[in-house]
Order: sequence, then C-alpha cells, then structure tokens
Amino acid sequence: MSHLVLKQIPYLRNLESGNFFLLAGPCVVEDEASPFAIAEKIKEITDRLAIPFIFKASYRKANRSSSHSFQGIGDEKALNVLAAIREKYQVPVVTDIHSAVEAKLAAAYADVLQIPAFLCRQTDLLEAAGLTGKTVNIKKGQFVSGEAMRFAVEKVRETGNSNIMLTERGSTFGYNDLVVDFRNIPAMQKTGVPVVLDITHSLQQPNQSTGITGGRPEMIETIAKAGIATGVDGIFLETHPNPSVAKSDGANMLRLDLLEDLLTKLVKIRKAIV
Repeated sequence: MSHLVLKQIPYLRNLESGNFFLLAGPCVVEDEASPFAIAEKIKEITDRLAIPFIFKASYRKANRSSSHSFQGIGDEKALNVLAAIREKYQVPVVTDIHSAVEAKLAAAYADVLQIPAFLCRQTDLLEAAGLTGKTVNIKKGQFVSGEAMRFAVEKVRETGNSNIMLTERGSTFGYNDLVVDFRNIPAMQKTGVPVVLDITHSLQQPNQSTGITGGRPEMIETIAKAGIATGVDGIFLETHPNPSVAKSDGANMLRLDLLEDLLTKLVKIRKAIV
C-alpha cells in the first residue's frame, strides 16, 4: 500500500524492498550545520538496511508549551537547510505547516507537508496542503479516533490530491500522558492510505507544570516493535546525537547512536510478518 503514494515522492529509494519506510530526523532545524550530520548518518543506516527514508525536521515550531521555548532559526533559513539536505543526500524531506499561508511556502522546499495533530481538523489547512500537489501526512489528533480520520483524508482528496498518509501519535490519557491504541492502525488503513506510527511523540508527557514536555524514551523500542507487528506502513521518529541538549522534544527523542540497532530489529520483525 505505501508504495502507491511514495512513488510520487522524488528521489525515494528501495521501493521494492518490502520494508516499512522511515520518516526521521531532529524535531526542528536547530542550526545550519547539525541537520546535515544527522541526515547523513540516517541515510547511511537506511541504505544498509534497504529502508526508504524521508528526512524530517520542522522549519519552525509553532506549538510550544512556553512562549520562551525555541521556535526556530528563521523560516527562510531553515527551509533552505531542508532544500540543501534534499539536494545533497538525494532524499525527500518532510516538514510541518501550521496555516494555509505556509502550505505554498513550504511546498517550494519540501516533498511532504505534515499537518500537526492538533490541526488535523482544520479544513482550510488541509485544503491548502492538498492543493500544492505534495504528499500530505496528516497526524491523527490526540482527541480523534482512527475511524474519524477518514474525514481529514476526504478533505485532501477533494482537492484532487490522492497522495496522503496518516500518522498515529497516541491519544490523550488524562492531563499529562498519552497512550497508543493500536486498533487505530488498521482502522486508518481502511481509508486506503499508508499509515505511519510516530513512536517518539506517542511517548510524550505533555502539559507539565515546568512548561517543558516530558517523555518516556525507554519505551521507544517497545512501541516500535508493536507497531511493526501490527502492520504499520511506516515509522516516524525524532532522533538527535544528544537529546539532553536538543532545543525541542529532547525528552522523548531517540539517541542517534541507538538508531541502527533499533531499525535492525524492526526489519527482522517486518520480514517475519510479511
């Protein structure tokens, strides 16, 4: 199923590998140098494991707990970093958009436009993303069932764009925690689009009194293994060489030097179930 949409994305490799695909990178473009090192390392690993790879980084963070939290290095500067990574490493890139105006802007630099979970019902945003012709990755809201995401898919399809993905990223569990309901994966696959599991944001502990989102990164491997066993088409994760100093979402990121071991295990599970 995933190959039908991903063939629309330039540069994507290994489409016939039978593997899951991977959206991975830092949470946000923190500077003009470190994203290149992260992209290069992930590409080396995914090439060895024959995993189709899409580099992920937000060019700007609009949804932050505190107004004092890092939001970005500047839109144009960050978007140019993404475009340069796409060109240098010949990989597609995905980035978030937060308003209809941003859709056209980001589409000039990215291959996949990502709709944040809190905005998955915003009709004007979904329509604007669809009208760009780019692949649209819609994250399931923490407050929405998997079945209800068919309406978000319909909004994009009605623009004439059928290049759509859905991403599970956990459901609200009380005020400060999330839980993954794996029933959402087959439920969203019934829409006929590839379904991704965001294994790092699903482990967030949001709305902490400190104003900084917490997380449970020690559970990343558990959630990832369960997702592959459930039959997800793709995996989304954020990774950083040193999550403790990351400028966004460090509490739930995977340390970069742990990525290859995790992906190797996931490839084995994937081979066992197909």
